[in-house]
Amino acid sequence: MLILHGFAYSNYYNIVKHALLEKGVSFSENTVYTTDPQLRTISPAAKVPAITTESGDNLSETTAILEYLEEAYPEHPLLPAEPLARAKVRQVIKVLELYVELSARRLLPVALMGGEANADTVTEVKTSLERGIAALNDICTPSPYLCGDTLTLADIYCRYAMAIPQLVGPKVLGMDIVAAIDGLPGLMAKLAESEVSQKIDADMRANQAEFMQKIRERQNS
Repeated sequence: MLILHGFAYSNYYNIVKHALLEKGVSFSENTVYTTDPQLRTISPAAKVPAITTESGDNLSETTAILEYLEEAYPEHPLLPAEPLARAKVRQVIKVLELYVELSARRLLPVALMGGEANADTVTEVKTSLERGIAALNDICTPSPYLCGDTLTLADIYCRYAMAIPQLVGPKVLGMDIVAAIDGLPGLMAKLAESEVSQKIDADMRANQAEFMQKIRERQNS
């Protein structure tokens, strides 16, 4: 059986977990944090998530895992069949990753632990986020999903990639990033209603206290 390594409070872990559940792939979960030495034996960069495939091979990096799952488990596909449509899903994912999620992540410590954000960092993050928002408004028209009438990896990626921007935006930047993207508030609400999303959200809440304790331990070490 495939094993998913990581922890339930990680948004990237939840992207892969959501895809597995949507595709109906059987898997077990191994809770491991980035501070745990065993993670380095599974994930070369000691990043979450990682998987151990049914053949016993390890694989890390979220987009690489998603591509593997699409090819290894073609039933219930989460990418369109037509090449250009598939590329457009990947385009949305890349914009979300590079200009939205990773940009907002730079201010995550301030949002979680408080303190004063560096003014230059705030300016850089805002500039990147505005670039990402503009790009998404250009390439996405939810109808009802980001890339058409069926759920794709773009929607799954968006749901969890927006977790940190939704936290950092109001707390640190005075921005509502979801509201700035046409049609996204309605899509996020629609995605939240699914049984898969509700299960993942419940698991995330259950992991919150342990995750925050790990953060405190790392700061005090």
